Amino acid sequence: MPKTDLHVHLDGSMSLNSLIEMAKERDVKLPSYTEEGLKELVFKEGYTSLSEYLTCFGYTTQVLQDPEGLERAAYELAWDNINEGVRYLEVRFAPMLHVRDDFSMKDVCLSVDKGLKRAKKEYNHQLVAKNDTSPPFEYGIITCAMRMFTSEFSDYYNKFCDTHRYMPERRLYGLASLELARAVVDIKENTDIPIVGFDLAGAELGYPAEDHEEAFDYVHKNFLKKTVHAGEAYGPESIFQAITDLHADRIGHGYHLLDEGFVNRNRVKDPAAYVRELSQYIAESRVTIEVCLSSNMDTDPGLTSIADHPFRKMKELKLSTTICTDNRLVSRTSVTRELQLAVEHFALDPRELKHIVIYGFKRSFYPKDYRQKRIYVRRVIDYYEQIEKEYGIQSD
Repeated sequence: MPKTDLHVHLDGSMSLNSLIEMAKERDVKLPSYTEEGLKELVFKEGYTSLSEYLTCFGYTTQVLQDPEGLERAAYELAWDNINEGVRYLEVRFAPMLHVRDDFSMKDVCLSVDKGLKRAKKEYNHQLVAKNDTSPPFEYGIITCAMRMFTSEFSDYYNKFCDTHRYMPERRLYGLASLELARAVVDIKENTDIPIVGFDLAGAELGYPAEDHEEAFDYVHKNFLKKTVHAGEAYGPESIFQAITDLHADRIGHGYHLLDEGFVNRNRVKDPAAYVRELSQYIAESRVTIEVCLSSNMDTDPGLTSIADHPFRKMKELKLSTTICTDNRLVSRTSVTRELQLAVEHFALDPRELKHIVIYGFKRSFYPKDYRQKRIYVRRVIDYYEQIEKEYGIQSD
């Protein structure tokens, strides 16, 4: 079945074997150099909080500080997806976690693109050689700004903090995002790297979207699409900010969108009405929510069953949703597994499953001309319906 993944982090989706190999090659210290040991100590079955979940990235980013590491990770991620039927992929990462004096923002993006492009060429060449009419593999790149950071995050952030040592923290965060926004727009306009979106990631609670308005205004005025991590560790108000302050076209996670208990009652008189009106606005404007089932299970100890995930209510409200992995390694998952979880726990019938899968293609930030996107999506739909016919599935 042709699939998409519109929310997947490069540094959260490496293979354990590659992480171990690359760490040994670069003298990077890991808690263990066996897959079993890393699964026990770092990449666990479950986590106590989002903060613990995010500690995993401290190990993966250390091996992604050079062109070869980034290219390899991107190349392998592309093939991991291709091998399970993913035909459109949007890979996201934070360039400033990799930039150094001898490794520029442009170099970082080029390295990731080189790996993705190589996998794309290899697979699509196979299709042509076999005279295969199934959809080709396509991809886009999303760059992430950080809601907050410290000097310890990376060499770039260390120098940035030192240069602006007297800048108030929240202003500092916004300034770094604006610098990234300017760099990304310049790279997009002066290279053929398919940068399709701008994201805001990192610790959500206590680090509001409004700090990054200037950066998102800049990319918005330069016709770059926006997706924002919101409603993962904070509530509906964070999603409201993402839409109103940052012009979000899509929402990453949106997990607490419908949770009235997460609304600040000192600011909102009627939480129930607030949530109802916000969800209605999202439904009508078709702001797509990038749902990550396993990841939310990992970061919310209170969610003990996938069946209790708010995706059920999102589906009932007819919200625009797409199923994503977030982090294939950290959450030990794949697109196929996430879709299977959705089918099993939310009783998706063939029509609902088809709608969700196809909507992933429709709501993607496809890098080419809109007319080409329509042709590509039509090809995906035709292929999907061919599979339905082959297996006797009725979805109409």
